[in-house]
Amino acid sequence: MLRPESIAPDLMALPAQPDAVPWPTEHWARSEPDCADPDRLETLADEIFDLTPAQGVTHALLVVSKGRLCYERYDAGANAFYLQYSWSMAKSVTQALIGLLVRDGRLDLYGPAPVPEWQQDERRHITLDQLLRMSSGLAFQEDYVDGVVSDVIPMLMYEGRHDTGAFAAAKPLEHAPGTFWSYASGTTNILCRILKETVGGGASGMLRFMNDELFEPLGVRTATPKFDTSGTFIGSSYLLAIPQDFARFGLLYLRGGTWDGREILPGEWVDYARSPTFHTDDECYGAHWWMNPANPAQFYASGYDGQRILCDPVRDLIIVRLGRTPAEEVDYVWDRVFEVAGLF
Repeated sequence: MLRPESIAPDLMALPAQPDAVPWPTEHWARSEPDCADPDRLETLADEIFDLTPAQGVTHALLVVSKGRLCYERYDAGANAFYLQYSWSMAKSVTQALIGLLVRDGRLDLYGPAPVPEWQQDERRHITLDQLLRMSSGLAFQEDYVDGVVSDVIPMLMYEGRHDTGAFAAAKPLEHAPGTFWSYASGTTNILCRILKETVGGGASGMLRFMNDELFEPLGVRTATPKFDTSGTFIGSSYLLAIPQDFARFGLLYLRGGTWDGREILPGEWVDYARSPTFHTDDECYGAHWWMNPANPAQFYASGYDGQRILCDPVRDLIIVRLGRTPAEEVDYVWDRVFEVAGLF
């Protein structure tokens, strides 16, 4: 399925679910936090929740250690049943959906992406792999501030909102495919249009596919994806779920794609997600998942306003943080999340 060179050879092996811990398909096994400094854990959690108005709010913080939910806290009107926005964490869900079709031979990761608009020009050489790695070379301005040059706001809210995949697919090449990395929500919605056309049945067909093949096997019962008028899942940005269900999705990846004895995703697909494409001192990107440059074994789904599902194979740990924190303040929260991980 995957070329050997597409997977970094030094990835940390992913831990198995401990024999004594049931899978959380119905309910999470629970325990007290088994960490080096419980008082420090509470201090860090207080700092994550007790934000200034400029730093926004934290709605949820969950810690799953060795398969057990050991810390769970809510604030700002949220609770365990409060649906939360994924924002760009939905991109990592999209990666899983593409993986299901690659697994079944219905999509070719390294073949030309099946986009009709591209077949008569140089864009026909763009592959699914390049789309997943944000290296298509397509023009797209990723900016979330209204009033500045942006493609993502028109795509989600204005002229592109009825067919987000077509809006993004219409963009011209700025760079040769595979030669330039540029984070672009439009890339994900092109992938989601490909998903829709491959699965068939429009939005209802996609929703059935998502539930039958991904969500239901994990016990994810609250996932609520948003579709545009054309029936494309807006996988760049819009999937709601309760925090415990976001943690279930993280556990699938921390367990290498296996769930309760069933392979949902091949292990090599999970490794592909966390194999670096773009790397600097400040950020590292794989295939629709991020990695921590300071600790490359850690990989995470990330969304606007500081949404995170952090997977730490070394500690067999998942941390979910959900809230509303502007980009310029996210590092404050995220540094404390990393410190929480270091306590386990």
